[in-house]
Order: sequence, then structure tokens, then C-alpha cells
Amino acid sequence: MKVLVVGSGGREHALVWKLAQSKLVDKIYAAPGNAGISKIADCIEINSDNIPGLLSSAQQLKMDFTVVGPEAPLVAGIVNVFTQNNLKIFGPTKEASQLEGSKVFAKNILRKYGIPTANYRVFNDSRSALSFIRTAKFPLVIKADGLCGGKGVVIANSESEAVVVIEGMMEKKIFGKAGEQIIIEEHLNGQEASIIAITDGINIVTLESSQDHKRAYDGDKGPNTGGMGAYSPAPVASDAEYERVIKDILVPIVHAMKKEGHCFRGALYAGIMFTDAGPKVLEFNVRFGDPETQPLMMRMKSDIAPLLLASSDKKLADFNDIEWDERPAVCVVMASESYPAKYETGREIKGIREAEKNKDIVVFHAGTARRQSTKPNGKLITAGGRVLDVTAIGETLEKAQATAYDAVSKITFNGMHYRKDIGAKAIELISKHTLATAKK
Repeated sequence: MKVLVVGSGGREHALVWKLAQSKLVDKIYAAPGNAGISKIADCIEINSDNIPGLLSSAQQLKMDFTVVGPEAPLVAGIVNVFTQNNLKIFGPTKEASQLEGSKVFAKNILRKYGIPTANYRVFNDSRSALSFIRTAKFPLVIKADGLCGGKGVVIANSESEAVVVIEGMMEKKIFGKAGEQIIIEEHLNGQEASIIAITDGINIVTLESSQDHKRAYDGDKGPNTGGMGAYSPAPVASDAEYERVIKDILVPIVHAMKKEGHCFRGALYAGIMFTDAGPKVLEFNVRFGDPETQPLMMRMKSDIAPLLLASSDKKLADFNDIEWDERPAVCVVMASESYPAKYETGREIKGIREAEKNKDIVVFHAGTARRQSTKPNGKLITAGGRVLDVTAIGETLEKAQATAYDAVSKITFNGMHYRKDIGAKAIELISKHTLATAKK
């Protein structure tokens, strides 16, 4: 089977890496891919948002199956286009992708079907939003309606902060059309985790839990990013809470989408806040998470290709459970200086080969390229905000964390920055639980 993976980040590298291990897969292509992906797949110089170009290449190369990584082409309707041209593809339709493409759409579905989420209000103009916050209780969460690359959600701790955010989104249009509508919702207290389900529109198969780290700096400080690291499993999602997410959130939303006439097939990512009142939905994404996919692929022992095919073919009812490595995995994102603000690219990267001498390490490339030179392979350089995803597996979370950071210490590029506390919250939670159990 020939497979095309659409995208160029660490998530796509992890998917390519996992698909390359499948007995069903003979050849992998990636569009556009990156320097790391190019070692195990043929990269095609077509951007992931160029749907006509992707369709043409898939037809010319006679692709048997396409897997879409990022959200933008899904929201733009790549699945509709490929399906209309009799090409098999993994992911939701344009209509179903509204769950991520429009936060207003998602929140309204949640409210209509009684699926637990934060209280909220929708605003179409800045004047109404600014009037509302004058009497509101803080902190509040302000969300742009459309896609913002993971940066369209802001926690405002005061009225003055909220004013800046609202004016930026709705008047200065820092996110363009994505900020024409906004949501202002209550701030939920608790710990967040990601639960991803693969669905065929009726049945679901859930992946192991994971936890992302959105903020740029240690201690969950600084601006939101696309994600600075992740680990799996997430201890905050206990077995009981995990089952509640399936029963109260994932199954109901899949059924709700079918009732609404938007049957959802693909990867359904639920960002969940585990509160004292139970798990509540923060957001839905309509694809694999990034960087959650990296530790998940490290831990998945089963072949991923049959799972993705069963989703596309509406045959998940016949799919056996996924086998997982019980060892936890930790992913540390190495980013460009100033990310998520404006950053420079073209900086040489060294040390990856040394880092990967450890069999428990895989360095997934997120934003890399090869500099042209007289040699067959040019120097490896930075080509994005998130550059590398250093992912480790270990007998315990502490060991996986230590292995990951040891590998990070071997890699260098000018201006690199990364969080030094990926996994710390989970280790602290495990320690508290162990201490409480010992006292009993």
C-alpha cells in the first residue's frame, strides 16, 4: 500500500515513523514533509493547504491511502475533494471539521446535547464584548472563533487584560477573520489532559491519555504556543475519569454529530479539564494532537495502519483493541528563539545523531530543512518555530523525563529554547498519590 501523509511537523514525522513500521505499507510519501521525514519517506514539494496540488499528486502517484496531519486542510475540505475523486483518506469532512474550525459551532453543539463544558457567551462585535466584561468575574477565557494555530485562546485575569485581548482580536484583527466572532467563557480550575479517539462515525477506539504544555515557559507562564511538550499517560486521567470522558463526552459528541448530519470519521481530540465537578470539554480538535502524537506513537505497539483504515472504511466495530507499551513517554519541544513571536530560521542544528544513540530516544523533526550545498546532503537547519521534538520512553516517568533532557543537552542550534519542566506536574501528582496510599 502506498500512503501519503499530509503535513510537515513533528506530528507528521511521528505518523510517518509509525506507518513505516506497518506490514501493510510499502511506500510512504509526505507533502511537504521535512528534513527528518525525508529519511523515511519521499517528500513532495506541495504545501498542505494546496488541495488541488495534493489531489493531482495523489492521482498521479496512485495513492492507496492518505492521512492528513494538520487541521487547516481538513477544515478547507480536503476529505470531501479526495472522496469525490474516489481516493481513500483518513479524516473528517469539511462539515464535521467545524468542531475545530469554529469554536462557536463546537460550543453550541455541546450546549444543545448537554455535554459538559464551561459556561460561555458568543460576541459578534467588540462593543458588546467590552460591555460584558465590565461586570464579569475574572479570570475569564477569551477565544477567537476560527483557527489560530493554537494561539487564539487567552486567559484574562483582569478587565484591563480582557480589553487588550478583545480589541486585538475584534478591532485590530490580529487573527484576521478567525477573530470576527469570539467566545468569552468561565475559567475552569483543574488539570488538563488530551484524550484522542479514532472513530468511524459510530464506533470509537480511544488512545491512551496524554498531556500537552501550551505555555511557552516553565511553570505554565508566557503566551500560548502550539505546544512545548507532552507526556503519556496523563495520571490526572485516572481509569475512572478516563471512562467518564468516554461515556459523557466522546460517545455523545460522535452521536450528536451524526444526528446533526455531520458524521465524524477520523481522529477526534478532546481537550479535557478535570475539575472537581468532573471532566469538562475545553476544546475539540479534528486531528491528532501535536506534540501529543509523538509520545503516543512511541508507546503504541500495535500497527497503526489497520486502525486508520478501519476508521475510513467504517469498520471499527471489527477492530481489536490497541496494544500499548506500559512505559511512559515524554516529548520535549526545542523551539526557535522568540517563538511563538517572530523568529529567525536558517540556523544550523547539531547533535541529533549523538542524541539518538540512546535506543529509548527518537528525535522527531518539526521545523527543519537542508541547506543547499555542493554536498548531496546540505547542513540541517531550523525552518520553523517548533524545531525538534525530542521524545523518550522509560520505565518510569522520571526516567523518561531524564532521558529526554539528556538527549536535549546533546543538541544545539543558535537561540534554541525549551521548557525544562515537561512532566513535572505528573511526577508531582504521582508522588502525592503514592504518599497518600502509603498513609492509608
